[in-house]
Amino acid sequence: MAKEITSKSENYSQWYNDIVKKAGLAEHSAVRGCMVIKPYGFAIWEKMQSQLDSMFKATGHVNAYFPLFIPKSFLSKEADHVDGFATECAVVTHYRLKNGEEGQGLIVDPEARLEEELIVRPTSETIIWNTYRDWINSYRDLPVMINQWANVVRWEMRTRLFLRTAEFLWQEGHTAHATRQEAIDEAVQMQKVYADFAEEYMAMPVIKGIKTANERFAGAVDTYTIEALMQDGKALQAGTSHFLGQNFAKAFDVKYLNENNEEMHVWATSWGVSTRLIGGLIMTHSDDEGLVLPPKLAPIQVVIVPIPKPKEAIMTVANDIKARLESKGISVKIDDDSRKRPGFKFAEYEMKGVPVRLGIGMRDLEKDLVEVARRDTKEKNQVPLADIDSHIPQLLQDIQENLFQKAIQFRSDHSSKVDTWEDFIDALDNKGGFVSAHWDGTTETEIAIKNQSKATIRCIPQDEDNEKGSCILTGKPSARRVLFARAY
Repeated sequence: MAKEITSKSENYSQWYNDIVKKAGLAEHSAVRGCMVIKPYGFAIWEKMQSQLDSMFKATGHVNAYFPLFIPKSFLSKEADHVDGFATECAVVTHYRLKNGEEGQGLIVDPEARLEEELIVRPTSETIIWNTYRDWINSYRDLPVMINQWANVVRWEMRTRLFLRTAEFLWQEGHTAHATRQEAIDEAVQMQKVYADFAEEYMAMPVIKGIKTANERFAGAVDTYTIEALMQDGKALQAGTSHFLGQNFAKAFDVKYLNENNEEMHVWATSWGVSTRLIGGLIMTHSDDEGLVLPPKLAPIQVVIVPIPKPKEAIMTVANDIKARLESKGISVKIDDDSRKRPGFKFAEYEMKGVPVRLGIGMRDLEKDLVEVARRDTKEKNQVPLADIDSHIPQLLQDIQENLFQKAIQFRSDHSSKVDTWEDFIDALDNKGGFVSAHWDGTTETEIAIKNQSKATIRCIPQDEDNEKGSCILTGKPSARRVLFARAY
């Protein structure tokens, strides 16, 4: 199966596409720019969704659902917001079809034009803030802490499975607060939730930072981001949390009476991650043999492959191991499909990134041993049958930590600190990854750097000390370093 995968070093883009398809994660649909998420790919998303949902609820949020369709007039109420999304919108203009004359088939009924066009949800700030106007009247109604699991549509012309599609799945949080500081604290809190999820569950190290004015979310005052580094040296924006100020509250006239009976506009945030995280998961850990999954997000954590002859004795042991491991909360599959040879099964589960494989044959059982193979390092060991209960949980933890440490080392090896334009371009061209450099703080220079280098400012890091210097392009004073990279 690995022979069907293009090498990363030969063609990274094709390698990525090969893994998505060969591991059975997703495929292109009949609708241009859209994808079909297959059961195994959706199982990974369900694991992500379940963990994130519990983290959201632990921080005081509840789930709700808002309409897929947004009146066009809503989108135009916040000027920056409409400018940011106008070119990506899918628009519904009619509500009925009819049979055409003379064999034309179905046609749009010209008499069924909507009085006002509807936008297919690219993001939900406008429809939600129109709703919040009716929900919020007093300080007693605050804060409003709502999350929505949904699909969105952003009309993309150049697509790649999971990373950029016209329709994708995501969650979007939308909160309303009585004070500016409460809203800022919320936005920072959710950035931390995303960073914790990425590092603890995806084993994907991230850098927390703030977006520049040019890169922030349309309609936001500040955008807090987590940035990850993929194995081709490109950055991936893995999650964002936005402090919206009072922009949407003023656009939709959302006010409340405070404790002094004064009328005030509320303060807002929004935040989201999407199925793009699956793309990030693939590109952080996988290899030329297929998908590599961290155990905490693997739909199957352990696969047991019985090696036939005689089958009954082996299956008895396999079922016993499965029950013992499942009692510890580990997901286990026994593959007893007699139509496939063990070698084929080994290759199949390696392709699917199953963290641990157990091979059980009669020779092993005669010695009370089980062959244990780990996907990340491909190491194999004979483990006493009696020790399986303690060995496998520890092994899964070791794999999770190893993947994280390996990704941290890769990021460290592909991070540079430069002070000149020549060194900046050299780092981007020959090393890739994150480049820490000075920038004079203007949007004009930011755009000029992007045009000349194809690198963008990924963020202004939050966890680094300020260091004054000179802009790498203009030589003008710079208050601090920022993080550049070529990115998805």
